[in-house]
Amino acid sequence: MSRGPALAPLRERPFRWYFASRAVNLVGSTMASVALAFAVLEVSDSPTALGTVLAAFSTPMVLFLLAGGVVADRIGPTRTIQAGNVAAGLSQLTSAALLLTGTAELWHLAALAAVNGTAAAMTLPALASVLPSLVPREQLQQANVLVSMTRSGFTVVGPSLAALLVVTVGPGWALAVDGTTYLLSALLLTQVRLPRPERDLDAPGGPAGALRELREGWRFVRATPWFCVVVLAFCVIVALHQGGMYTLGPVLAKDTEAIGEEGWGLVLSAEALGLVLTGLVLLRVRLERPLLLGMLGTAVYGAPLVAMGLDPALATVLLCAFAAGAAIEVFGLGWNLAMQEQVPAAMLSRAYSFDALGSFLAIPLGQLAAGPLAAAFGLRPVMLAAGVGIAAVALATLLAPSVRRLPRAPSTAPPPGPVAATAGTA
Repeated sequence: MSRGPALAPLRERPFRWYFASRAVNLVGSTMASVALAFAVLEVSDSPTALGTVLAAFSTPMVLFLLAGGVVADRIGPTRTIQAGNVAAGLSQLTSAALLLTGTAELWHLAALAAVNGTAAAMTLPALASVLPSLVPREQLQQANVLVSMTRSGFTVVGPSLAALLVVTVGPGWALAVDGTTYLLSALLLTQVRLPRPERDLDAPGGPAGALRELREGWRFVRATPWFCVVVLAFCVIVALHQGGMYTLGPVLAKDTEAIGEEGWGLVLSAEALGLVLTGLVLLRVRLERPLLLGMLGTAVYGAPLVAMGLDPALATVLLCAFAAGAAIEVFGLGWNLAMQEQVPAAMLSRAYSFDALGSFLAIPLGQLAAGPLAAAFGLRPVMLAAGVGIAAVALATLLAPSVRRLPRAPSTAPPPGPVAATAGTA
């Protein structure tokens, strides 16, 4: 695949504006965690206080994810993203103003974090579902990769930029920059004009209509075997990875002379590098059998955990982290292509909301269980078990024919048909 087709989505005006909006949005969202953490610690140096504010963000995000999918399918993904970005921007700017005037209290930051978490719940399904409306079907792979590479790049740059702002001008100004990026992102998205989704005029509105659409989404999920298998697998995979990599990983790095704190930073950077470089390859190589290759890639996702469990030598862990980043990029693209090509457009945001809910629900379980398990069985054995468990669960999904055999849709195929027809043939 030549450079021209690789960058073809950027020739589509709606995608160009969306891409610019998404890039600006990613600057803010990748800065947010660092800026918010130091903002809370400026008000209170208690770890409990920080945990309270983080929980105030994550709890409504999980609670309202399904509602976010319904809203996006009802009013359209671009309008949903705009509204969410405005809400997030205003909440962050309000937090910044309170910090800069010296009037911020913990309950202020917790309440505003809850607003931000609710905004995130509204926008996440819409962000995932909008691409099929912006580019021709044959450009879906390149469009997904371009967005993914941008996200990976800002994941490296954003936290460092936030930390620099915190050190030089303080967390209040860091949050002000963060809030401004959300509002600018919403402004850029006004140039993406998509028709409102077609609605059933006889369908009930208000809460009754929302519940009806949520039940429709659940029926579709239950009737789509490959979706159920992969989402259930990722409930376990995310719990194992969050607990092993991000809860126990820093502890092992700090206690292991061969890695250390600086080495741990290199490990995370190596994973991000694997994501970016694999994205460059996938701009030019068509990904066939998206879930087969995606789940094979996911089996490699636990490689750094296996390396740290067996022999935590920095060079080995770096190599495994790079491979894990490359592998999970393959899964991410494969999953998005499966969703965007196989799920009806009118159902896509709701399907993504069920997907996100399945993953996010498992995160606290992995984080809370990792410490007690390590205390009972040892740090390295638990990390090794988590890495092996990720590979085993990923490979087990391939026993399902619907996962193993799911093909790419032909580039000339029409968009997925009506919900009922597609669910019946899944």
